Amino acid sequence: MLLLGIDVGTSSIKVSVLDAANGKCIVSTQYPETETGIISLHKDWAEQSPDDWWQHVQQAIVKANATKLYNPKDIKAIGIAYQMHGLVLVNKQQQVLRNSIIWCDSRAVEIGDKAFHAIGEERCLSHLLNSPGNFTASKLKWVKDNEPSIYNQIDKVLLPGDFIAMKLTGKTSTSISALSEGIFWDFKKNQLSADVMNYYGLDASFIPTINDVFAVQGNVTKEVAAALSLTENIPVAYKAGDQPNNALSLNVLQPGEVAATAGTSGVIYGVSDRLSYDPQSRVNSFAHVNHTASQNRIGVLLCINGTGILNRWVKNLAGAALSYQQINDVASPINPGSDGLMVLPFGNGAERMLNNKTIAAHIQQIDLNKHSNAHLFRAAQEGIAFAFRYGLDIMRSNQLQPSVIRAGKANMFLSKVFTDAFVNATGVSVELYNGDGSVGAAIGAGIGAKVYSDPKQAFQNFKPIETVHPTNTALYDEGYQQWKQLLNKQLHS
Repeated sequence: MLLLGIDVGTSSIKVSVLDAANGKCIVSTQYPETETGIISLHKDWAEQSPDDWWQHVQQAIVKANATKLYNPKDIKAIGIAYQMHGLVLVNKQQQVLRNSIIWCDSRAVEIGDKAFHAIGEERCLSHLLNSPGNFTASKLKWVKDNEPSIYNQIDKVLLPGDFIAMKLTGKTSTSISALSEGIFWDFKKNQLSADVMNYYGLDASFIPTINDVFAVQGNVTKEVAAALSLTENIPVAYKAGDQPNNALSLNVLQPGEVAATAGTSGVIYGVSDRLSYDPQSRVNSFAHVNHTASQNRIGVLLCINGTGILNRWVKNLAGAALSYQQINDVASPINPGSDGLMVLPFGNGAERMLNNKTIAAHIQQIDLNKHSNAHLFRAAQEGIAFAFRYGLDIMRSNQLQPSVIRAGKANMFLSKVFTDAFVNATGVSVELYNGDGSVGAAIGAGIGAKVYSDPKQAFQNFKPIETVHPTNTALYDEGYQQWKQLLNKQLHS
């Protein structure tokens, strides 16, 4: 029995086909091969086309089928992971009304801040676990205020994964986890937030049917099945945001367990059994994939927007002819601390952990006689690791004290330079695992479709491929303190 996982990323769509019996990934493919661009019509705007996502999903599945490593008719369930916080609007004909306003778009910061103060800061934090901030509900309010002709055509408001599920099944649905990431959910009342909906003047009919994360969201239509060589009516049985899904893929489900990822954005994600929140809302709390009304499972999420996107920018600027592995090899001989060169990786919109400030990226203390491309490559990766340390210290102040962090051996964790900087800057060991978001989505599909009796069975063969321990924390801490001084100077300038 096979399971199909789809990961709707910012850079590309990735799909994996998993053998449910042994947990082995048969094939993984992505589409397109080059990174998908972000449409930025104005400063701090970020959009993508949902219809492009759907075309790329289909192409990725066709590409996987073309390997002939499996029979597509043996796929018995589909799971979806997706970039969080994106706003997708469709009309009654399920047609997209505008480009998606995606996670790193900053246009709604002021709207969310006003709501935070008007509704009441304590009430927002205790009921929503976050300020409305620059999340999906605030983006919807922006559309209402600035694009009324589009707003008046809305039938349903969807998250990116809800949209892909709709294209597969013809049905619209969402989940408590998805609504919480959009700041639509009242955790104390366990219902759609009347505070947010009333303050913004939003129509509750825009919210589709609410299902569990591990549940049948709909069944693949005859037309889609024929186009993708799948069996008609197979269930889409799981749907979760990329960070809760990444945590699932690393078997991070219980209180105290922590996951990390370093893709386009960087994330540390820990699980709590309390309705916890940061008083300054610098880290965010959402319903985890296994959260229920009777059993709190809250995902506490730190996000750094400028992570892999900075690494890519530096590559394009100074190492376009090199692969990422070659860049890592070039950076490796440079001493930790990059001989004084420092990089602040904050050039991808407002940073939540910096109180929604947009301070841009900075390269500082350049010595024209000493510093080379190799120094820049290393300083960028160290700057990202220091940003993780800064955010983890915020999480530590909120009673999250990880002794180990789990991560997929992918993206920036493929770099020994970055991984060593991460563990030594944070002082926390990292367990690295095979797998990624699309594999996690396939596992989620197996749980949702009852192929597995429970998550324990799904992860019975789960083992780390490598564990990296801190070995030089004092040196990296010295570099971090200098980096933090530079950050504070920018925050208060």
